[in-house]
Amino acid sequence: MKIAVQLYSVRDCINSAEDFMHVLEEVKAMGYEGVEFAGYHGVDAETIKAKLDELGLVAVGAHIGVEDYLPEKIEQTVAFHKTLGCLHCGVGGAAHDTVEECEYAAKALAAGAEALGIPTYYHNHTEEFTPLENGKIGMQIFAEHTKLEVDTYWSFCAGIDNYNYIMENKDDICLLHVKDGVDRKPRALGEGECDVAAVVKAAKDAGIEWLVVENDDPVPNGLDDIKRSITYLKTLL
Repeated sequence: MKIAVQLYSVRDCINSAEDFMHVLEEVKAMGYEGVEFAGYHGVDAETIKAKLDELGLVAVGAHIGVEDYLPEKIEQTVAFHKTLGCLHCGVGGAAHDTVEECEYAAKALAAGAEALGIPTYYHNHTEEFTPLENGKIGMQIFAEHTKLEVDTYWSFCAGIDNYNYIMENKDDICLLHVKDGVDRKPRALGEGECDVAAVVKAAKDAGIEWLVVENDDPVPNGLDDIKRSITYLKTLL
């Protein structure tokens, strides 16, 4: 099992292209083996790929917009992410309040997967576990068309038993966001109330290769926060 980090967690440490490249060095030094992108800070794909190769980091995935998978943008999306060598490509969320909204985003991701030649995925928040007008939850609709990146803190907040959910849906899951928190406020791993140990056990039992650390609101800053998280996470592996 390998550990990546969603770079949204360290956005407060990135104010320039130079900062972005430096952060890649910092996360590698902490022991992360991969990164999931959430923006590129004006740096071209070739430069990022060269840095990843230099550091031995893997581009596990990327959060981009649903619009980036549509016909008018897909060629650009394919060129950029193939250059990066992304293992997967996804979205961090999309309109999901109705069946139609879920199907629209899911079908865009499915078309993107075909164009990219790699799995695409949908990343949830809590609402995607609320039944819609047809009785299904949003996550079911997304899984019918694309892969899932389960954010295990937001699923926990939705009242989901993470171990059972991961095991029951393991064939639809390509990545897991490992996150902690208290009262819907994210915290570093081991500093909240989420069932992180159960998530790690499920990932092992389900054969999921990558755990992706994320914190939406790091304290005191992104780099310090994700260092505490990886230190804790390694005690569970």
